[in-house]
Amino acid sequence: MRTDGRLAGKVVLLTGASKGIGAATARELAEAGALLVAHYNSDRAGAEASVAGVPADRTLLLQADAGELAAMDRLWSEALAWQGRLDAVVLNAATMVAGGGIEDPEAEWDEAWDLQWRVNVLGPARLMRHAVPHFKARGGGVLVTISSWAAQRGVTNPAMVAYAASKAAIKAAAQTVARGYAKDGILSYVVAPGVVRTRMSLDFAATQGGEEKVSAMLAMGEWVTPEELGRLVAFLCEGSVKHLSGATLDVNGASYIR
Repeated sequence: MRTDGRLAGKVVLLTGASKGIGAATARELAEAGALLVAHYNSDRAGAEASVAGVPADRTLLLQADAGELAAMDRLWSEALAWQGRLDAVVLNAATMVAGGGIEDPEAEWDEAWDLQWRVNVLGPARLMRHAVPHFKARGGGVLVTISSWAAQRGVTNPAMVAYAASKAAIKAAAQTVARGYAKDGILSYVVAPGVVRTRMSLDFAATQGGEEKVSAMLAMGEWVTPEELGRLVAFLCEGSVKHLSGATLDVNGASYIR
């Protein structure tokens, strides 16, 4: 694989690299020359496909359950051991449950909150807890957290209240890292996509009347591509615009402007 060298020599840990935004981001990071640790939860074939063509010495595939803290601890240790350092961490792995709302049965509510809180908040926050001291000791590093526009505006389907809350929580954690460790050279960015062409968004669209109905509500009339987000993440991992740290980057085609 030919690279443009923008991330040459940088070691990047990417969670949720087997599909959707993660798979596209893995390809963009690899094309930028990064040494990539690609995490997957259960879809190893998907993770392998996302780094196809990347020389074996430039990538490492690691499995871990994103909702289990001990697994996140192991993921960090194994990722760090590969090259002895990490220069950037991209927190992308997440899950979305189209149910468990306020009016749903209590058991569904409990299950939706538990799963999404573990995977979307506790798991990535655990990696933040590992990354910050490591970056601080090294004089800096980059943290990119994939949130959602749901963190700012809520979700039109009230059954997905737990998803919106989880994305808002991890956004706030990333912003707190940005403010608390700016003087240590730690850059923390939040990416908040709108409707992205992924299986998760297609499932959501089905609850809203279908893809065409969702597209009609968007200013550009089209969904964000995972590749566009991957290019943004690769740029952020360069750390070349340090005063952007703490920002939430809205990627929704002008459909939601703050």
